Amino acid sequence: FLRQQDKAGFRKRFSADKGAPSPATEPEPEPVPIMMAPTTLTQGRARRVAKAVGARGPAACPSRPTRTPSSSFLAARRNGRALPTDRTLRAGPLVMSVRRPLPAPRAGSSSAASSPSSEEEGGMSQTAVLGVMFGLWYFFNIFFNIYNKQVLKAFRFPMSCTELQFIVGSCLALFVWVTGIHKRPKITKKQLLTILPLACVHTLGNVLTNVSLGKVAVSFTHTIKAMEPFFSVVMSAAFLGDVAPPAVVLTLVPIVGGVALASATEASFNWAGFVAAMGSNLTFQSRNVLSKKFMQGMDQGGEKLDNINLFSVITMMSAVLLLPVALSLEGFQFAPSNLQAMGLDPSLIYKRALFAAVCFHSYQQVSYMILQRVSPVTHSIGNCVKRVVVIVSSVVVFQTPVSMLNGVGTAIALSGVFAYSQVKRLAGKKKA
Repeated sequence: FLRQQDKAGFRKRFSADKGAPSPATEPEPEPVPIMMAPTTLTQGRARRVAKAVGARGPAACPSRPTRTPSSSFLAARRNGRALPTDRTLRAGPLVMSVRRPLPAPRAGSSSAASSPSSEEEGGMSQTAVLGVMFGLWYFFNIFFNIYNKQVLKAFRFPMSCTELQFIVGSCLALFVWVTGIHKRPKITKKQLLTILPLACVHTLGNVLTNVSLGKVAVSFTHTIKAMEPFFSVVMSAAFLGDVAPPAVVLTLVPIVGGVALASATEASFNWAGFVAAMGSNLTFQSRNVLSKKFMQGMDQGGEKLDNINLFSVITMMSAVLLLPVALSLEGFQFAPSNLQAMGLDPSLIYKRALFAAVCFHSYQQVSYMILQRVSPVTHSIGNCVKRVVVIVSSVVVFQTPVSMLNGVGTAIALSGVFAYSQVKRLAGKKKA
């Protein structure tokens, strides 16, 4: 009976209020504080609750006790303000209010704040890795030249030493492929035929290098090999049609003049070592030119081979090509009986020859890894610095006598190589 009376009184007072807006045209009320149990109440649900309470009144829920709307409720209805609810749960201190959601953070604000530091850390780590690679490149190259020279001074069979280096390099390449350190390539018969000329000149170049190291000092061999830019310009113009600009040609003058001065004043000079070193320059630059043509052929439809896999395949093919030639011309000289007949310690020769072979393959693999991370000009500058380090190290280790003119000629030749690299770098920037 009381509930019916309350409903009748509410209808009478509500109908008397003609100035109140209808629920359909009434502006959407803002979410109001609602005292509730500790549950999650979304903003949309709070609006629906407020609308239901404002439109139908508390009596819309007959299962719960209601009270007559207060004067504040009716005043709010007249003025269009937010509706206070008459039903309030006084259940304790747990009072929750419906709040607007916090504005979402700007996209990338935190990442933008942390991106400079992450980029700096990534740059520092890449620089550290590159520095370690350059250090390993120099380390393996220095010890290859030192131990290889020690073996060739006592064991004068350069083909046998070169064949051992190819065999050890092939085993290391297979180990890298089997263990998954580097992805094994899929070689076709057509690719093998294309790589065959590269393997031939690679084999000849390494044999001539070992012949030169056995005949003359390490420092003089590397001074002669500083003429690689000269042969590179000549071979590129002859086979690729790349004519060097005048500035590049001018840098070849100090290279040729420095090598000539160093050769004229070299104490260990002999023509066999000089011609062998020049021949190695010619063959290695021919290999580089053929490698460019091979890569261009792969870009035109063949499967690509990266520098590391290409070098590994060339090493294996060189081992196969040189083996019959070395056995026919020099025989199997690494037999213990032959070494003892020469008055040599077999274990000592084996250790030094194997270590030189490991360093030989390792420094070339690291060189190709560096080439994949830096530009060819940067790699060329690093190679120039490496040659200086090798020359100085060999002079210190072997106590090679160096005259004033010989040192000046070597310095001029290496300065020309450095100038050549810088001019190439500037020419590359202009093209870009």
